[in-house]
Amino acid sequence: MMALAFYWYPKCGTCRKAKKWLEESNVDLNEIHIVDNPPAKEQLKEMYQNSGLELKKFFNTSGQKYRELGLKDKIGTASEDELLELLASEGMLIKRPLAYDGKKTTVGFNEAEYEKNWA
Repeated sequence: MMALAFYWYPKCGTCRKAKKWLEESNVDLNEIHIVDNPPAKEQLKEMYQNSGLELKKFFNTSGQKYRELGLKDKIGTASEDELLELLASEGMLIKRPLAYDGKKTTVGFNEAEYEKNWA
C-alpha cells in the first residue's frame, strides 16, 4: 500500500490532531504542506471521485480566502471543472487535512472516519 498522502497545514489544530492520531495508529504518512504544495487539479479530481462526497465538501468554508473570493454564492453555480480549478489554485481553499491513499479520501478530521478508513 502506498503511504497515505496527508495534506495538512502545520498551524492548524485539527491537522495536528489528525496527524497525531495517524502516527499513534502507525499509519505510514507522506506529509504534504497544503499551501506550499496543494494537490493538482487532476489529483483533486481523483480524490473527489474516490471520496463519495460532494465537491463542495472539499472547500474550507470557514477560511478567510473563501470569504474573500465570495465563494458562498459561486459554489452552487460553478461547474465541477471551475471548482477543481479553484481548489487547485489555492491550498487555503481546501478543507484540511486531506488524506488520500490512492483509493480512498477523507476530508477534515473525524475520528470515526479515520478509524474506518485508515486504522
